[in-house]
Amino acid sequence: MSDDRLEELLAAAGFTTAGSEAETIRSGFVSLVGRPNVGKSTLLNRILGHKVSIVSDKPQTTRHQIRGILDRPDAQIVFVDTPGIHKPRSLMGERLNDTATSALGDIDVACLVVDGTAAIGAGDRYVASRMPRNSILILNKTDITPEEHILKQLTKASEFGFSEYFPVSARTGKGVDELVGYLIDRMPEGPRWYPEGTVRDFSEQFWIAELVREQLLAVAREELPHSIATRVTEYEPPLVRVEIAVERESQKGIVIGKGGKVLKEVGIRARKQLPEGMYLELHVTVAKDWQSHARSLDRFGY
Repeated sequence: MSDDRLEELLAAAGFTTAGSEAETIRSGFVSLVGRPNVGKSTLLNRILGHKVSIVSDKPQTTRHQIRGILDRPDAQIVFVDTPGIHKPRSLMGERLNDTATSALGDIDVACLVVDGTAAIGAGDRYVASRMPRNSILILNKTDITPEEHILKQLTKASEFGFSEYFPVSARTGKGVDELVGYLIDRMPEGPRWYPEGTVRDFSEQFWIAELVREQLLAVAREELPHSIATRVTEYEPPLVRVEIAVERESQKGIVIGKGGKVLKEVGIRARKQLPEGMYLELHVTVAKDWQSHARSLDRFGY
């Protein structure tokens, strides 16, 4: 394949190598993997200074590979946030694990993120065993972890034999600059994969569906069924229509709320994060046992 044809294909896919010969930058790909609820998404948002991944305290909030781009004059790192690796109980769980582990291939640095407030256990060791030896460990939530416990955690994690270990707080930002500086140094020289100023690599429709799901998790809290899915079914700005799917007819009432209160509040919160003038319409459907059926999972993008 000629160089001109290669550049055409890259440009069509949204990549750019323009000016790569004139500039020397460090560029590459970094994956963030780990158990559920260790703070991978919060860490990614902190690193980028932009919200590119939804967050909540519920397991499996992240269900896709989320790509966020750290773009600087001398470097560009594409971070890949992943679902938490867990013991699957459905076809959906198996697919989420596959999504997470597939992010360990064709990347420059793999990062195992662990919860500094919890003991390093069998789940962390399982994930670590599947990672390259030149990976790094990120001990998160150090802002709420006693110093003596941090030292114990780092000592325990040293058994993984990784290249480097970083205690950080994604919430406060402590230790994050040091982590980013190290990652930039680990990047090879290469092209700027995305145009300058790009911070995320997914469609507006995907982002709107994610924002709706995030606000459902926040508003309904413990009452919300775990088995919800969201997708944009109509996108003709300023009108956007989002489907919220549950697995049981009895779950619709929880999502809608008394007098439509929950759904209304979700719409208000999500709309605040969208461009001004956007009209967001939400509707709830029942897709029985959708987490266990391949066609339903395909329909919702999993």
